[in-house]
Amino acid sequence: MTPQSALTEMGFMPLPIISVAQMREWEKATWAAGQSQNVVIKKVGETVAHWVLKFTRPADTIVLLAGKGHNGDDVRAAQPHLAERHVELIDVTDPKTAVPVLAKAVASVKVTGLRARTWIVDGLFGIGLDRPLDADWVKLVEAVNGSRLPVFSVDVPSGLNAETGEVEGAAIRAAVTLTVGAPKKGLLTAKGRAFVGRLIVADDIGLVSCPVSGDLNWTQASDFNNFFSRRLEESNKGGYGHVNICAGSLGYHGAAVLATRAALRAQPGLVTVFPQATAYIPVASQLQAAMVRPWQARTVPLKKASALLIGPGLAAADLSLDMKNEARFLWGDAECPVIVDASALDWLIPKAGPQGSIRVLTPHPGEAARILSTSVEQVQSDRLGALRTISKSYGDAIVVLKGNQTLVGRASGPVFVNSTGNPLLAQGGTGDILAGYIAGLLAQPELQKDPLLTVRFAVWQHGLAADRLCQVKANWIPDDLVDYLGLEENA
Repeated sequence: MTPQSALTEMGFMPLPIISVAQMREWEKATWAAGQSQNVVIKKVGETVAHWVLKFTRPADTIVLLAGKGHNGDDVRAAQPHLAERHVELIDVTDPKTAVPVLAKAVASVKVTGLRARTWIVDGLFGIGLDRPLDADWVKLVEAVNGSRLPVFSVDVPSGLNAETGEVEGAAIRAAVTLTVGAPKKGLLTAKGRAFVGRLIVADDIGLVSCPVSGDLNWTQASDFNNFFSRRLEESNKGGYGHVNICAGSLGYHGAAVLATRAALRAQPGLVTVFPQATAYIPVASQLQAAMVRPWQARTVPLKKASALLIGPGLAAADLSLDMKNEARFLWGDAECPVIVDASALDWLIPKAGPQGSIRVLTPHPGEAARILSTSVEQVQSDRLGALRTISKSYGDAIVVLKGNQTLVGRASGPVFVNSTGNPLLAQGGTGDILAGYIAGLLAQPELQKDPLLTVRFAVWQHGLAADRLCQVKANWIPDDLVDYLGLEENA
């Protein structure tokens, strides 16, 4: 049985990243089943309005740009559901005449000060665009981008080829893209991502079940239904694992503290951190629930550990060769799950752990490039290929390739694109938090049964915590992120 069919047998159908042709196939299957296009358009309109309301405030103006095709119909269908906002609808049949109309709509708001902010909803072109825009359409797209207003694109930013991610003469730079049914391949390419902004999927719009599958899949909240089982009343800490964390060196003690706090948020039974002796005092002084012991060669008690994390904050120039050798030893010999992050990624020698053991690598693009002896640009141009190659080199390890739309997967089988997170995760320390949270979850015996799902949950929850923080404060720091991990509202 293939990994994909095994998932299907378990009742889990991942949402695939699809081609334009596959989307057309899906639509045809829906119409053949008796569903009406008008019903689907109405549902898409309601969904567009729902998300536009989430991203805007009552005092905002919404300028709807509706083209001649079904994307325009979707945007027009949203208008009745935006009564709480001031809405300007521009039906675009001639781009030449639409440019001054758009300029007037934007200027009137700015000059009169009637509204605090303006959003543009882009419904000009959909996934059918496969040729360069003519000069007048290019000018309209440039006018939208030149307004410097946030843009909410429906299905695909107008001008972007949904299949290839190439720009067809000019493309709208969206702050948010709400794509219909499932993500299209072009939205996730290295070039396409620059125009998409935050990608949201409207999957509940009246289509039949997706008839296609693929290697690359989109992560949804429903993937984690019933992820945690209820703890029994007679539970004790011994039943929930013991995380051992090798982290923290002179000048980098904060990474150990953040990783340990994140591991605690996952609620394993016990957490012990082993910082370098030079970082022991600052690490120990900032932790209460975790045990802290100075690291010495072969001090990590493998028989008592149910998961190991190696790497956060191990970046001091005077770090001993013993620590690097121990990291290699633990990767190759420890029976329990081993998670390797940050500096320790550079120390490993490609090899597998013991048969059936769980291994996790968490590189960002720069670290992945060093592992592969290539450039960051090459990694980013083929993130899926980079993940598969790294995993294969390290015994089919689970790889978390961090960055915009983090990937999680192995050398073979399904790979998942994470759907949560935002640019404020680009702060030092957030990666240490993710590594610690993964370790805290994988330490628990129940969550070791499906390690890929557990790692995916950690990545999704980490991004979701960041998203929720952005709703509360615009200037949050990594210390805040730890407090938002695992909140019930995020699950």
